[in-house]
Amino acid sequence: MAGKQDWLAAGLPTEGTNAAVTRAGAIARADVPTCAVDERLGDVRQRAAARGWNACVVMNEQRVVFGLLRAAELGGQADLRIKEAMRPAPSTYRPHVAVRELARLMAEHGVENYPITTSDGRLVGLLRREDAVAAANREHAGGGAGA
Repeated sequence: MAGKQDWLAAGLPTEGTNAAVTRAGAIARADVPTCAVDERLGDVRQRAAARGWNACVVMNEQRVVFGLLRAAELGGQADLRIKEAMRPAPSTYRPHVAVRELARLMAEHGVENYPITTSDGRLVGLLRREDAVAAANREHAGGGAGA
């Protein structure tokens, strides 16, 4: 039987005093553009921009995260393959991590976004710094999770 950490890592609901903590999985954007390593950067850039994004998560058919394209990488040469342009093996976080902690890390390191994945590396969504900071501020003001 799975333990408490497995339950939390899966992003399942919690009770008690920690229920009011906003978790990364609750606000990670599942609508983030995704791509495969063999696509061309120009095509991916155009697709991401058409959806209003300056990031794209690189993954395989099983939704396992292989890399990340942030604005700097998306600005590269259009004919590059994604595997040549991406940030390989980006730092990822689990759905149960407190948003206030990730907002602090993002601010300290100047990071705009982090992929949120399951324990087996499957994409849950992309946590944007602006969303993390807004949620952390709501929580600090007493609004709690999802307020």
